[in-house]
Formats: sequence, structure tokens, C-alpha cells
Amino acid sequence: MNRFPHFLRSLLLTSLLSFAVPTLTLAGGFVIAEAIAHLPGLTNLGQSAVKQLLQFLSTFGSGHPLQGAIVIGLTCSVVGVLFDAYALSRYQNLRGPE
Repeated sequence: MNRFPHFLRSLLLTSLLSFAVPTLTLAGGFVIAEAIAHLPGLTNLGQSAVKQLLQFLSTFGSGHPLQGAIVIGLTCSVVGVLFDAYALSRYQNLRGPE
């Protein structure tokens, strides 16, 4: 019974980090592409990268890039929670009864 709060804390932390990492990675890619679009001589490359990134996110968000980023983040979060729960159960089974 004492392990349950630790288990929930672990799952909450895992879900938050698993959501934040891909979301921030996508946001970072968007910022870099926007920055490249403002450099002389690389404007077309930057604009093309922004357009491709928005189109990629729109695919997962039913036409809305923000929804696409949220869907990708939530999917990674669910996978992270499932992996954390599996790792914890595997660890407890290998340790044996206490």
C-alpha cells in the first residue's frame, strides 16, 4: 500500500515528460524553421520547412496543426505511461515478494 503513491507520482511525471519532450521538439523545429526563413538567401528554405511542418501536424490534427501537436504529445504520453507501468511491474516481479 505504501508503494501506490510512488507509483502514481512516477506515472504523472512520466506522462508530463513524455508529453513535453515531443511537443517542445516540434515547437523548436518550428522556431528554427522560422528563424531560417528570416535569413537572407535562405528565405525559401525556411518557408518551405514551416509549410512542411504545418502540413505534417495538420495530418495528425484533422486539418489543425495545433491539434496535431497535441495528438502527437498525448500519444507519446500514453506510450511513456505504459512503458513505465510495465517497467515497474517487471521490476517488482524480479525482486520477488517482500
